[in-house]
Amino acid sequence: MSLFNNKVVVVTGGSEGIGKSLVDIFLQQGAKVATCSRNYDKLYRLQKQYPGKPLLIHSADVSNEQDCTNFINMVVKQFGTIDILINNAGVSMRSEVADVELDTIRKVMDINFWGTVYCTKLSLPYILKNNGTVVGVSSIAGFRGLPGRSGYSASKFAVNGWLESLRTELLDSGTNIMWVCPGFTTSNIRNVALNKEGKAHGESPMDEGKMMPSAECAAHIVKAIEKRKRTLVLTFNGKRTVFLNKFFPGLADKLVKNFFYKNGHLVK
Repeated sequence: MSLFNNKVVVVTGGSEGIGKSLVDIFLQQGAKVATCSRNYDKLYRLQKQYPGKPLLIHSADVSNEQDCTNFINMVVKQFGTIDILINNAGVSMRSEVADVELDTIRKVMDINFWGTVYCTKLSLPYILKNNGTVVGVSSIAGFRGLPGRSGYSASKFAVNGWLESLRTELLDSGTNIMWVCPGFTTSNIRNVALNKEGKAHGESPMDEGKMMPSAECAAHIVKAIEKRKRTLVLTFNGKRTVFLNKFFPGLADKLVKNFFYKNGHLVK
């Protein structure tokens, strides 16, 4: 029998990408799953995919505290408790600091950082009671600032630091706090990344064929939850970037600049 059988698992941003793959895995392993997204149509299609399964969907914007409150209250009303929370909802951006509007950075921070804070704070009493797990889906950008993604990097650094503080506070509580840092993964996050005006780009210059599939990334996350890990850094490039940035930061600066720029222009 699966470790997650009859556990209540909450996944934010579960309508596509890594979030949807997590929903798929947990339902297949017998968990009761609740997920939210701003796109109700995609949530509805997800629910239709699993008739008769214990899947709760709710339309919510995690940057809105009241939306998060309504969602978590609905989960507790439906399932009675929460065992695992995975803060997966997020948004990226592509614009240099000189060009980006401040509202764009603010929007990224509100979704990625404050969304994690709201849902974690609201879920924590139940998770503590169950010796459960809180997960933050962060990024390699939470270890290494990436050009053209200043707001995204800032938000992920904030998520990592906030969860590390929480983990230390709860070290002897029986509750596990973990942050996951995927490398480039196939998902819609690059297509909906915000431009300098805070609007979706609608296209990505990245080659998705060379990236880790979302389902594979989700499987790694589930395994790490089982093992109650502290952190999870995925992909060879991701691990190499974290290593170089820690021990050879000057070299990392040059390599990252060369990766994201061509002829002096931001291309990725």
